[in-house]
Amino acid sequence: MRELFESTIERLLADLATPSYVMACDGGEWPTALWQALDESGFTLAGVSEALGGAGASWSDMYVLVRAAGRHSVPAPLAEALLGNWLLSEAGLEGVAGSLSIAADTDLLLDDDRVFGSAYAVPWGRQVEALVAVATQSSSGKPSVVLLKRSDASELTLSLNIAGEPRDDLGFTGAQVLAQAALPESFAGNVLELGAAMLRSAQIAGALHGLLDMTANYARERQQFGKAIGSFQAIQQQLAVFAEQAAAAGIAAEAAFAESGDGLAELTIAAAKISTAEAAGIGAGFAHSVHGAIGFTEEYPLHLLTRRLWAWRSEAGSASLWSQRLGQRICQGGSDGFWPLLTDHGRQPLCPSGSDAS
Repeated sequence: MRELFESTIERLLADLATPSYVMACDGGEWPTALWQALDESGFTLAGVSEALGGAGASWSDMYVLVRAAGRHSVPAPLAEALLGNWLLSEAGLEGVAGSLSIAADTDLLLDDDRVFGSAYAVPWGRQVEALVAVATQSSSGKPSVVLLKRSDASELTLSLNIAGEPRDDLGFTGAQVLAQAALPESFAGNVLELGAAMLRSAQIAGALHGLLDMTANYARERQQFGKAIGSFQAIQQQLAVFAEQAAAAGIAAEAAFAESGDGLAELTIAAAKISTAEAAGIGAGFAHSVHGAIGFTEEYPLHLLTRRLWAWRSEAGSASLWSQRLGQRICQGGSDGFWPLLTDHGRQPLCPSGSDAS
């Protein structure tokens, strides 16, 4: 399934998500043709169980979809739709076709079948048809997975990240849920934040490999003093370090997806987010250094990748935040708990229930 996903998504995005198309969507323009193709392909339902209308793909299978979305700077919530539909399926709810996003940062309260509160920095919140969130039941205090209709939001505050991707705040005042179910007991209340961190790590890994290819090609083609700049030792050293960072980011991100079988592997995801966030800054810096002045022009597509790297490394928790959580968890476990933490496939929570690194 993974090989089929990879070959299909790469062909689709190579044809539709061209640099000129992505640039035209900068600032929040909805990619109608691209999303229609993604929706018709069924990719957004890949993680839904077959019994509930999906393909029953594992996160290891879906890694190639998210990585490709990052490599091609997809200006649409493909990754978010994968995560949202996966969580719906895990809660026993049917997957949702059409434009779907997630709300990882919320203060939502669920009263019977109505939701009150806000969802913050929702990717493409102004345009999607629905969003998946975790809301707290007002009666019991337990978390529930809820599916909300975006048009039912009573407030909408528009915002963009530095890559020009919509990150909007939505307020709900008694909005009726489209579907709801108890959050599985094995999942933490921050499951969407954790899943979003995993998604961003794969998108960063894909963007870094795309950026490395672009930079290496430019170094081979650009002539200075009668020869390609890629033949100069200083440029070769930068490209070598860049390649190391891209490879490390790819391995860390793929490990997070591979370890997330029945649930999300928190330790491995934290390590992936830390590694990829650090690699994003190093890789973007080298790319602009090698490209020189042309790398800062709007017409040249380099910024499509570097601006996303700068945005994604901070979203769903920065490297500092995840490093703090990881360090706190290791210190709490002490020397006796260190080896079990490493060998438990990353599933032990970094922060015990009710606490967090501040």
